[in-house]
Formats: sequence, structure tokens, C-alpha cells
Amino acid sequence: MNKDEMNQQTAGGPENEAPETVNEANGVNAAEQSQAETQESAAAENGSAPENAGEAGEQNGGAREEKKGFFKKKKDPRDEKIEELTDRVKRQMAEFENFRKRTEKEKSTMYEMGARDIIERILPVVDNFERGLASIPEEAKATPFADGMEKIYKQFQKTLEEAGVKAIEAVGQEFDPNFHNAVMHVDDENLGENVVAEELLKGYTYRDTVVRHSMVKVAN
Repeated sequence: MNKDEMNQQTAGGPENEAPETVNEANGVNAAEQSQAETQESAAAENGSAPENAGEAGEQNGGAREEKKGFFKKKKDPRDEKIEELTDRVKRQMAEFENFRKRTEKEKSTMYEMGARDIIERILPVVDNFERGLASIPEEAKATPFADGMEKIYKQFQKTLEEAGVKAIEAVGQEFDPNFHNAVMHVDDENLGENVVAEELLKGYTYRDTVVRHSMVKVAN
């Protein structure tokens, strides 16, 4: 081999090796690019995971709510019947309570009216007792008859008081139109003005309600 051939072989060596070096470089770049794409894909998948999880959670929650609503709407007919009967009983109990209160009020009103009517009928009898006792002569007041009349009158008064009937105070009291009925006026310097001087007919109250006003003389 001459010198020229040796030079050709030496010059041809690097040319033959160049493609292999380029291929190796291209392989490295391709590997790096593939690795980068893999990382980007993984990052994208990781980023979308929470969103997918949130969507899945919402879907599961909606499914639970829908399922819950389904079971809630579907009620046992027996429970509905029990609720209906319970409501009906409560209404009837309320109506009965109102009826009871109304009946008691009406009963009390009727009782008061009846008692007042009886008292008004009895008072003239009491007046006659008082007139009869007042007409007994002084010398006859010690007789058994007069004593018996006095005892009956006191018993009568006690019975009326126990029933809630009381006599209205009049003589010496200031005239009150709520309790007194002035039928006469008299001049009396010993009494103040508008003071009851004399009682002509006794008045009575029944449970703080006037049954009959006192008929009186009033001093000017």
C-alpha cells in the first residue's frame, strides 16, 4: 500500500463514523423528548384528577340525595293513616275543650241569672220581716213570739250572706249612684253635703254586683 492509499483510508475514517454519531445524538434527543412528553402527560393526568374526583363526588352526592328523596317520598300507607287519625283526634279534642269551656261559661251565666232572680224574689220577704220586727211594741219585744221572729230573721240574714248576698251600707255614707238611689233631699246641718241621711229601702249586692239599689234621703 502506497502513501496515497493510506491517506485515503485515514481521510475516509471520520466520514464513516459521522453518521453513527448523528444517529446517537438523534436517539438521545428522541429519548429526552419522549420522557418530557411522558412527564407532561402525567402532570396533565394529575391535574385533572381532582376535577374528576370532584365531579365523581358531586355525582355520588346527587345520587345519594336522589335515593334519599326517593325513599322519603315513598311513605308507608299505615304511617299516613296514623298521622291522619292523630290529627283528627287532636282536632276533636280541641273542639271538645272549646265546647267544655263554652258550656261552663253558659252554665255559670245561667246559674248567676237564676240565683239573681231568686234573690230578687226573696228580698221583699226580708223587707216584710224587717217591717214586722220594727212594728212590735216595746213592751212586746220580750215575748217568745217576738224573740222567735228575731231569730228567724237573723237566720235568714245569715243564709243570704253565706250565699253571697250582702246589705249595702247607706246611712252616714257619701252618696254613691252606683249603690244608692236618691228619692228625697233634706236639709241637715249636722250632716255634710251629699251624705245619706236616711235609708228608706235597704239595698243588696250579690257577689259584688248590685241586685237592688238602696233608696235613700240625701242631705243638701
